[in-house]
Amino acid sequence: MTTGSTKRVLLVTGLSGAGKTTALKTLEDIGWETVDNFPFRLVEGLLKTPPSSSRGDSDPPLALGFDSRTRGFEPNKLIASIKRLQQNQGYLISTLFLDCSGGELERRYGETRRRHPLALDRPAKEGIALERTLLEPFRRWADHVIDTSDLTANDLQREIREHFLLDKDAATTITITSFGFSRGLPNNIDLLFDVRFLANPFWNPDLKQMTGLDPDVAEFISKDPAYLEAIEKILDMLKFLLPRYQESGKAYVNIGIGCTGGRHRSVHVAERLSKDLRAAGFSPNVLHRNLASPPMEALESMQNLNGNRGI
Repeated sequence: MTTGSTKRVLLVTGLSGAGKTTALKTLEDIGWETVDNFPFRLVEGLLKTPPSSSRGDSDPPLALGFDSRTRGFEPNKLIASIKRLQQNQGYLISTLFLDCSGGELERRYGETRRRHPLALDRPAKEGIALERTLLEPFRRWADHVIDTSDLTANDLQREIREHFLLDKDAATTITITSFGFSRGLPNNIDLLFDVRFLANPFWNPDLKQMTGLDPDVAEFISKDPAYLEAIEKILDMLKFLLPRYQESGKAYVNIGIGCTGGRHRSVHVAERLSKDLRAAGFSPNVLHRNLASPPMEALESMQNLNGNRGI
C-alpha cells in the first residue's frame, strides 16, 4: 500500500469515453481511495489531509481522476506540478492513461446518445480529435497506458486489478446462507441451490421442532437416496467456481441454500457444505436466516414441490 512513510498516488486520465469511471470504481473496489475531477491546484492540500478514521488502513493509496473537463486543466502546467510533487520523497506518483480508437469512441457516444464534452454543438468526431491533441503530452508521459478499444467493461476491470491490486493474496469472502423459500429469497445471492427435493424432517413428529443443527435431523436427511450425490455435485461445482471468482477479483460470493421453511434441510446442507469447503481450503461464513422462525404447517404444505408430505 505504502512503502514506509511514502504515499502512493495514481493519476488516472485519458480520453472521454475510454473508461476512466470504470477504472476509478474498480480501484475503489480493491482498496484505493478515489477522487474524480478534483481541481489539481488543490491536490497538495488533499495529500496532506489525514485519512478518514472509518478506514481500517492507516493511509490508503490515492487515485485521482482528471481529464479535459477538470477545472484548471492545462496539460503543460499540470505535468510541471506533478513533477514538482514527485520530487517530494513522501510521494510515489504514477500516471495511468486510458486510450481508445476514435471510431470506437464515436460508436460509444452514438450508443449512449451523450454529447462529447468538447463538441457539444458539433460532431463527436471533432471533440475526440481535439481532446486527443490536448491529452497527447499525458499519453507520452504516462507510466501505464491501457488501450480500451477492444475491451469490455469486465476486461478493463480485470486489467486494472492485475496492475493495481494492493493485496495479491486477498481472499474472496464466502458466505453460505440457509433460508426458507416460503419466507422469501435473501438479497444478493450469487449461487442458489434448492434442496427441497430431499426428505423433509418437518413431517416427522419427533423431528418437527428440531433444526438442521440437531444430529437426529442430520441423520434423517442424509438417509435420502439423493443426498450424497447431490452434496458431491454441489461441492464439486463450488470448488470449481470459487477459485475463478477469486481470480476475477470478486470480493464477495454469497451462496444460498434454500428449503421450504429454512429450519431443517437448508440448515443441515449449509453446515455440511461449509465443513467440506473448509476441508478444501476455503473459509466460508455461515448464516441461518430462518433458524429461529417457528415451524408452520401451512407454509410447508404450500411450498411442497410434489404435494407429498414425504418429500
